[in-house]
Amino acid sequence: MPRLIIISGPSCVGKSPLVDALDRFHPDLTEAMEVLVLFNDRKQRPGEVDGIDYHFRSRGEIEALRGDDRYVVVENRDDLQALEIASIERILESGSDALYEGNPYVPAALRNAGVLARVAATTIFLSPLSREEILEARSRDIDLAGLVIDIQRRKLLRRTQRQKGILSLPDLENIETRAKAAPGEMREAHRFDRIVPLHDGEGDDNWDAFPMPVGSARTALAAVAAIVRGDEPAHAETWESDLIA
Repeated sequence: MPRLIIISGPSCVGKSPLVDALDRFHPDLTEAMEVLVLFNDRKQRPGEVDGIDYHFRSRGEIEALRGDDRYVVVENRDDLQALEIASIERILESGSDALYEGNPYVPAALRNAGVLARVAATTIFLSPLSREEILEARSRDIDLAGLVIDIQRRKLLRRTQRQKGILSLPDLENIETRAKAAPGEMREAHRFDRIVPLHDGEGDDNWDAFPMPVGSARTALAAVAAIVRGDEPAHAETWESDLIA
């Protein structure tokens, strides 16, 4: 049965390289997937294609979709995004799996709209910390939110420096916005079917510097592939609702 497959998590946790690796190393799983394309009000970046990366529209155009039950509209940090619900249904009716890869607020909106209750769905959250690491941080009275922000800040800095070299003030501000959003995004994790710890973020050498993913990238890829295939995954978790207060 065609499914809505959701792969979500904080910015730079490693969603995009994981989906790319899934396509390279498990093409049997991705050949029947079609990626959902969101509306986004941010400026189109070099190399992005309208209608493939996003449907780039003005903020006013996306704001006008609020209250229209054919769409879910969410604020994602500084971006306003929307997803047409019918696009999910069209893909599933065609016999393909619909793949959403992105922030956890769109899945939350789909859940609130009842969409996840009426379609077959597999939901996966990629976390920069495992349940065991979170519990240890709590036992040591470590500021968990501060820890998550610092981890994601370092990943975002590494990725952006690799992309741009010298960083501008707007780059640093964007990094800080994304990093500070991560603790709130992780509070959505317990709502997902499975949580997969992933320490190798976007831009990490463990994804593509070697003939195959290694380290945490490898174990996370294996876990996600098993979940998508319907097997019992190693290195995947379920979280209680109060794990992250």
